[in-house]
Amino acid sequence: MECWDATLCYMSWAMIAAGVAHLWLQNHIQKKYGRYIQAGFRCCPAKMGWSIQELPSFLVPMLLLLLTEDPDAGSGSSGLRRGRTLLLCTFTLHYFHRSFIYGTLTRGRPVPLSIVLSATIFCSLNGFMQGHHLLHCGRFEDSWLVDARLATGFLLFVCGMGINIHSDQILRNLRKPGEIVYRIPHGGMFEFVSGANFFGEIVEWCGYAIAAWSLPSFAFAFHTICFIGPRACHHHRNYQEKFEDYPPSRKALIPFLF
Repeated sequence: MECWDATLCYMSWAMIAAGVAHLWLQNHIQKKYGRYIQAGFRCCPAKMGWSIQELPSFLVPMLLLLLTEDPDAGSGSSGLRRGRTLLLCTFTLHYFHRSFIYGTLTRGRPVPLSIVLSATIFCSLNGFMQGHHLLHCGRFEDSWLVDARLATGFLLFVCGMGINIHSDQILRNLRKPGEIVYRIPHGGMFEFVSGANFFGEIVEWCGYAIAAWSLPSFAFAFHTICFIGPRACHHHRNYQEKFEDYPPSRKALIPFLF
């Protein structure tokens, strides 16, 4: 399959523009999700909603991989194949966890159907964009596997994913099955920021963007910051309004800064 470089370029810039638009909207109109859902919204159970909407970002790249003939076969460039495989596994690892582990364990509120649908479309398009670029457009030298940029990006991804998973576990343990109450989270990065789970995910995708070093990966990292950054700010304000004893030293998203 040939590289659809122009298509990926348009998709990447569209994702960046969508991120900017979402950031502007969230500063003016707070989107209804989670604790902010009002009565009357058509929703589906949280476990089902999360699993459905995240699954395409795992399945689409895996399908592309199965349908792709190795363009480096017979060239002796095993480093190229390992590079593609490493980055593809890095991307899909997050969504395997979100679809098959987080999705089955979550105790969150029901998810509006409109959000499930829009997230499913986004994950399908982004899964194609990242997978197609890595499998058909990315060009990596053999020396890239020992490049400091790859090591830095991969380390950031692993640290961010660890923070994200640990923070989700802390939030999950705040409530018993069936409860929908909200309590102050403590431990891990929650000692520094209200949106510890969001901070971890942002670190993840910034690390991925550094390792992949491409327009599609940068567009995805940028979109992630624009999309979940405002959530952290909304949660921070909600905690401060709801709990009088909320730790005053905590920031919203970035430790010690913001």
